[in-house]
Amino acid sequence: MRLVPVPGLPQILLYTAHPASGLRRLAEWLEPEDNIEADEDGPEAQPPYWAYAWAGGAVLARFILDRPQTVAGRRVLDLGAGSGLVGIAATKAGARAVLAAEIDRNGVAAIGLNAAANGVAITVVDKDITTGPPPAVDIVLAGDVFYGHEVALRVTPFLDRCLAAGIEVLVGDPRRTDLPLSRLRLLAEYQVPDFGDAKGVATKPSGVFSFEADDRCR
Repeated sequence: MRLVPVPGLPQILLYTAHPASGLRRLAEWLEPEDNIEADEDGPEAQPPYWAYAWAGGAVLARFILDRPQTVAGRRVLDLGAGSGLVGIAATKAGARAVLAAEIDRNGVAAIGLNAAANGVAITVVDKDITTGPPPAVDIVLAGDVFYGHEVALRVTPFLDRCLAAGIEVLVGDPRRTDLPLSRLRLLAEYQVPDFGDAKGVATKPSGVFSFEADDRCR
C-alpha cells in the first residue's frame, strides 16, 4: 500500500492500493470476471473498499473540512468507516471525539494505520452497531452506506433510531440505486472519483445530504 494524498483532499493521507499491493489475495470473494480494473501495468482485481476513497466518504470529508463547524466540539460516529477517511476529516476539523464503526478486520487495521499517518486519534468499534441503539454521539456521518439493498434495509432503521435520539445524520453518496432520496435533503455537491471508476472517465457529482425523519411517522 502507498501512503498518498486523497484526490481533492491533499491534507489527508491514506494507504491506498496500487498494482503491486497484492490485494488480490484479500479479494478472493470477488467474482474475477466482474471485478477487474485495468491499469498501465495490466489487469488488477478491484481493491477492497478500505483501500480506496469511495465517493460518498470523499464528499463527506470535503464538506466537513470546508465547514468545520459541522463537527467542531461534537462527538462523531463514522458509520461504515472503511479507510477511516471521514473520521480523520472530522478529527482534523475539531471533533471532540470520533468513533469509527467497521466490521471488516482489514478495515479496522486500515483505520488504525491511516489515523496514525495523519496524527489523529480515532476509537474503533469492530462490530455491527446497526442492530442496537445508537452510541452516545452528537452526529452520525454515513458515507457510502447505501451500496446494496440488504445493507440499506439494515442501515435505515438504525439511522431512524439516531434521529429519534436527537442525533444529527449526514449522508454522503453518489446517488446509488438504493439511496433513499425521499428521506434526504441535499446540502452540497462535489465532483470526486468513485471506487471502481475507470481511469480517464469523467467524474459525476456526489452529494452530501441531511437524513430527515420519515413524514409518515410524524
